Amino acid sequence: MNQQAKIDIRHSTCPHDCPSACALDVEVIDGSTIGRVRGSKQQTYTAGVVCAKVARYAERIHHPDRLMHPMRRTGAKGSGQFARISWDEALDEIADRFNAAEREFGAESVWPYYYAGTMGLVMRDGINRLAHVKKYSRFYSTICANVARVGFAIGTGKIAGVDPREMGVSDLVVIWGTNPVNTQVNVMTHAMRARKERGARIAAVDIYNNDTMKQADIKIVLRPGTDGAFACGVMHVLFREGFADRAYMERYTDCPAELEAHLATRTPEWASSICGVPVAEIEAFARLVGQTKRSFFRLGYGFTRSRNGAAQMHAALCIPAVTGAWQYEGGGAFFNNFALWKFNESIIEGHDAIDHSTRVLDQSKIGRILTGDAEALHGGPPVKAMLIQNTNPVTVAPEQALVRRGFAREDLFMAVHEQFMTETAQMADIVLPATMFMEHDDLYYGGGHQHISVGAKLIEPPGECRSNHWVLQGLGRRLNAVHPGFEMTPRELIDATLKKSGHGDIATLEADLWRDLQPDFRTAHYLDGFGHADKKFHFKADWAHPPFGRLMGEFEKMPALPDHWTIIEEADEAHPFRLATSPSRSFLNTSFNETPSSQAREGAPSVMIHPADAASLGIADGDAVTLGNDRGETTLTAKLFEGLRRGVLIAESIQPNKAHIGGRGINTLTGAEAVAPIGGAAFHDNKVWMKKAAVSANPAV
Repeated sequence: MNQQAKIDIRHSTCPHDCPSACALDVEVIDGSTIGRVRGSKQQTYTAGVVCAKVARYAERIHHPDRLMHPMRRTGAKGSGQFARISWDEALDEIADRFNAAEREFGAESVWPYYYAGTMGLVMRDGINRLAHVKKYSRFYSTICANVARVGFAIGTGKIAGVDPREMGVSDLVVIWGTNPVNTQVNVMTHAMRARKERGARIAAVDIYNNDTMKQADIKIVLRPGTDGAFACGVMHVLFREGFADRAYMERYTDCPAELEAHLATRTPEWASSICGVPVAEIEAFARLVGQTKRSFFRLGYGFTRSRNGAAQMHAALCIPAVTGAWQYEGGGAFFNNFALWKFNESIIEGHDAIDHSTRVLDQSKIGRILTGDAEALHGGPPVKAMLIQNTNPVTVAPEQALVRRGFAREDLFMAVHEQFMTETAQMADIVLPATMFMEHDDLYYGGGHQHISVGAKLIEPPGECRSNHWVLQGLGRRLNAVHPGFEMTPRELIDATLKKSGHGDIATLEADLWRDLQPDFRTAHYLDGFGHADKKFHFKADWAHPPFGRLMGEFEKMPALPDHWTIIEEADEAHPFRLATSPSRSFLNTSFNETPSSQAREGAPSVMIHPADAASLGIADGDAVTLGNDRGETTLTAKLFEGLRRGVLIAESIQPNKAHIGGRGINTLTGAEAVAPIGGAAFHDNKVWMKKAAVSANPAV
């Protein structure tokens, strides 16, 4: 008789770089295998819904191509030639090479590099403890969130907004600059609930008719980098036609009269000439917002990944302050709840060991740093050794031509701790096999909601996979990096962090499963004042004094009042198209690139082109096309698509370089100039030329 498998339902939290941080119910089969993964109905934001990528997580965690043991490079860099070695050999060699670099070039020649392959605090941020204790070059995170965060906080005074579950009781949900059907599906759960239960309308403001816009009632298609102009045109109408709540603004905002005078010339006609949205659509949207008290603005990251991104976030955020929507349940704005967590990561990151004289290197400028750019290196020594965890810069970082040249240096020693043989791992000298989130303990928060949780280890890792923390402990011993954090288990680090943060202990949080930190209505809606010292919402942004971060870029040129800032990389005669590299539905950055179901859904790298633009260049659907600018060029497949403005190109997903015809990926075209006021990467802000390529078929990947 066949014995039936024992299936237990265990709880966890999705660790991937997504604001939803979904609460998960996970099937554990016979204590060793993962089965179905579902969104938990017990957590009210996830509400039983999870994206298809994570629902199929068994496909990823039990993938036959997972890295299983440490390896040393035996051939040329990038050749993929490696030989198996032991963990002791691997860690000994890394420590020896780090020490050699330090002896010859100083401690700052070593640069630990990471990002958000996991959002768990222990496994993501522990690498900073090694950098701080050893006085290695420190890491300034710029590739994702800085621009959006500062644009929101410059208005509200802190990074927190209305309870996102209030979308479900709104009468108008405005989804602006984000494509949640692809990137954070739970937004749609609550927006659709409002439509079903209240007859609410959903508006989408974006640069193409994406999967979210296809489900919206109102569709606003802009040119990239022009959201500020559209927002100003909308606010002009709100003031002109009596929809501005003057009593609210007088009590809660800093300079409503000055804003109104400023907007007098920002007419819908002016806005239309910049953003491409017809005047009638601007006016109709403004009237709908003005007439709907319960208007919920769900603002995203996408429209901030531009050289004027912080100003664009601030401009959009000003609209509900003009209408007074913050006063009402289901009204106001939300971007992220970062201010709620108040996690004290001093033990995880080793804050007591920070030497503030040690240089801080910009994550986004890794290409310039590794090719010896003196400004990017802050005049210090070259980077000679690296440990990379949780990220794949050889595919995702801007200025890929420089990045790949830097990683090809024979004098650069690199150890990569990874789950799969990514394009970054292929360039490594030492490759280390990493655990996945169900194979270790960690602490999580939801940027898109208000819950914190412990994600417990559910199964043993395969082969010789080891956690990030385990690797840091092993290196710490070999490098004589002394700190209490290296002596603690992940659970002990979680417990200490929770206690230092005022969140109790690990056992209590585990008993809660997903703890709801949502503040009361008055606090979340800023009815007792906004987060600035004067308790006002700031229409006038003080960009020279941001609430956090390091001043970078041309911050002194930023417009104080909402406006269209013309710093974007405008199309010109030599580069007549504007390119944005938007997220796909089945990949998450480069996570899930390796799973067969995601690969099948996404297909080969492609670019969306307006049919009229394609016709003008003799390009047919399915043709190979080459895009280029001063940074390089890439070749991919044309996809004719009417749902965007003329002169705009959209390339969804970050596919491996090798998947592109010619082997050069989409980020070959993206720049690494610092986005004001505190740094960032302008992934959706690129001018390019386009031509039909000689080849027509994509090579097998």
